[in-house]
Amino acid sequence: MLDDVRILANGLLQLGHGLKDFVHKTKGQMNDIFQKLYIFDRSFYELSLQTSEIKEEEEQLRQTTARLQINNEEIKNLSQEMNLKIEDLIQNKIQLQEQVWGLEDKVTKLAIIQPSVQETEEISSLKAFVEQQDNDIKQLLKTVEDQHVQLDRQHNQIMELEDKLNHIELQELLENSFPGEQQEPETIPSAVHKPMAGTYRADGAAADCTALYHTGVQDSGVYTIQPNGSEPFNVYCETKFGTSWTVIQKRVDGSLDFNQTWDAYTNGFGDLNEEFWLGLKKIYSITKQGNYLLRIELQDWRGNRRHIEYSFSLGGPSTNFTLQLSRMSGSIPNALPEHVELRFSTADRAGDTAGDSSCPGNHLGGWWHSECEETNLNGKYVTPRSRGRLDRGKGLYWKPKKGRYYLLKSTKIMIHPTDLKSFD
Repeated sequence: MLDDVRILANGLLQLGHGLKDFVHKTKGQMNDIFQKLYIFDRSFYELSLQTSEIKEEEEQLRQTTARLQINNEEIKNLSQEMNLKIEDLIQNKIQLQEQVWGLEDKVTKLAIIQPSVQETEEISSLKAFVEQQDNDIKQLLKTVEDQHVQLDRQHNQIMELEDKLNHIELQELLENSFPGEQQEPETIPSAVHKPMAGTYRADGAAADCTALYHTGVQDSGVYTIQPNGSEPFNVYCETKFGTSWTVIQKRVDGSLDFNQTWDAYTNGFGDLNEEFWLGLKKIYSITKQGNYLLRIELQDWRGNRRHIEYSFSLGGPSTNFTLQLSRMSGSIPNALPEHVELRFSTADRAGDTAGDSSCPGNHLGGWWHSECEETNLNGKYVTPRSRGRLDRGKGLYWKPKKGRYYLLKSTKIMIHPTDLKSFD
């Protein structure tokens, strides 16, 4: 009898230690599940922000997302119930440990005396309690397995939603790209003439990049020029078509914020080797020397390139640098008003723009606004995936009056003299 009791006691001790290890392991598994649930909640929230801006035809996707939210709440409620069960298991484990310790003391005494009927009943009761704990743990494990299955199912639903969203974004990107995949041939603008003798200033200083090119400096890069009546300043000269152009604006990746003040647009900002705006005063000091051609080069997000060229005139500071344009040629429909005075304006200094005077604030960048037309090449830089859906109220677009939006990846604005007879 004594040997049986000892064997039973040792068995109970081992079972108690095993139960303790199993509970710790179960807690670790619960922590992993909570972490997965947290990641799922955060991913689902981000996905909800994106799907809220999808077009009306994606209504079915939003309904699916709503159902996922309901399932997510059910999972949260289930997790809370599991937390309560774990707390109950911990309390039961503590009680079991106390009873096992008490049993150890009693087993030691049994080595001297025979166990009483009451002690035998306590051992049977403890054994029944351990069996009940084992059943509770098995039920908890089954609940965890069911939750894993539900998490896998919702993960698959999220993957399907992401595939559908990516397909929608690709379709919108294709709709807002230039037609055709071919690269446009670079044709020499008809208004560009090589300067004749007497083009250069008497003091030898170059008035612009074109004059600098014909002094022998024929590589693209940053150089110093000095227009008539102006202090010297640096510009970026781009060599093409057998001459050199003075670049006044360049955008390539959105690394520079073009939502600047009037003073910044007047004096210029940015890095001439990266993204920049040359400055209205500097542009005016160049163009007041003679007649100039304005060339705008555009590239969409599929790598297609287009250009358009204007003859133009630019007023000075007293006119808020009023611009007048006349289209000459190009490979894309015109999107800028012609033969009208366009006053430059910024968010902190609006010009006499007709209609909504908050155009610069809406477009987040200084420009020659007229009736708040869509096109603003100094607007906010927008990437196709930045918000899940293209925001046509703001961004870098080319929008003809009768035509669709072209979402732009890069822009470049350059000027070149049309006839340099004399800069003296």
